[in-house]
Amino acid sequence: MDFTLSPEVEDYRLRVRDFVARRILPIETDPANYDEHENIADAPLASLRAQAKEAGLWAPQMPKSRGGVGLGVVGMAALYEEMGRSIFGPVAFNAAAPDDGNMIVLEKVATEAQKERWLQPIVDGKVRSAFAMTEPMPGAGSDPSAMRTRAEWRGDRWVVNGHKWYITGAGVARHFILIARTSDDSRKGLSAFLFDADQPGWEIVRRIPIMGPEEHGGHCELRFDGLEIAPENVLMNIGDGLKLTQIRLGTARLTHCMRWLGMAKRATEIAAAYVRERDSFGSKLHQHEGVQWLMGEAAMAIEVGRLLTMRAAWKLDQGDFARKEVSMAKIQVSETLHKAVDTAIQLCGARGYSKDTPLEWMYRYARQARLVDGASEVHKMVLSRFYMDEGLDFWGWR
Repeated sequence: MDFTLSPEVEDYRLRVRDFVARRILPIETDPANYDEHENIADAPLASLRAQAKEAGLWAPQMPKSRGGVGLGVVGMAALYEEMGRSIFGPVAFNAAAPDDGNMIVLEKVATEAQKERWLQPIVDGKVRSAFAMTEPMPGAGSDPSAMRTRAEWRGDRWVVNGHKWYITGAGVARHFILIARTSDDSRKGLSAFLFDADQPGWEIVRRIPIMGPEEHGGHCELRFDGLEIAPENVLMNIGDGLKLTQIRLGTARLTHCMRWLGMAKRATEIAAAYVRERDSFGSKLHQHEGVQWLMGEAAMAIEVGRLLTMRAAWKLDQGDFARKEVSMAKIQVSETLHKAVDTAIQLCGARGYSKDTPLEWMYRYARQARLVDGASEVHKMVLSRFYMDEGLDFWGWR
């Protein structure tokens, strides 16, 4: 298999790497550039976004006709990894969740009128967005069939009542994709809707405190009480909500992996710089065998994650859903991120545990990776089903 990037993608990758190094990493070092939720504040973010647009590096996942770079999934993998080297990187290029996944699915399935109304403002960076699916118990989580939020047809529109929570970015989002039940059909019972934050009939109950740090807009609990949605704001067709969710989450799970790989590499980079200079018992730390084992294991785990991610990206570019490959990448990379950051903190000692480096920020952030977009255990169940169906063909060379 040839993983060589095309000259175009390699040029973009190097430009993103340079942009991150020269313009974003210095922003991380000043506490004044953080908001109260430990993410980049609005003013420095606006400046970085303007610079990314000027540099021609804005929204690499979107077509050039929409103001993006127009890369396929393989190209996105290479660039997102470079962006992920900074904790502020992805959002500066308009490649952070949940906007990233929402833009990708809207570009794939929305009508032209819907793209102009709902997608283009997100691409332009004028509004933020959210994807409202997860519900409190006993509602939908990893199992969408448990969906309890309902949309009922009344007169000439859909009326939504229900309850959602842990909706990423909802605190600042203007455009929402909402998944709700429209029938009790086991396969076609869910539908997807678009609504605007200004519409009546819904509220943010609270911004749920988390281990943090938080994405912009936090993770919110929402309640719907008579939200009205016109038929032109149905995404795809009534009954296609589960299909839309699968389309969105396939690529979205993988873009998480791409960004997490960059963060894992940054953590090992910080650790390597420390152990190279730190003296201990008559020699540099990196010369100790135990330290070498830890660094080698982390580096190898990251490379395995990169190969799985790029394999899944290539299959997505071929039009395959790549469910098996995405699940393998999601498990490997989410657990590798946690391992890499934990190893880096261990090697840096008290310095790693302090706020003198971004490692403690990364550590708290990394814990969610094994939960979001399907817990590792759910993806292992997916892989088990594939294996039981395919047997030895699970490891085919096709």
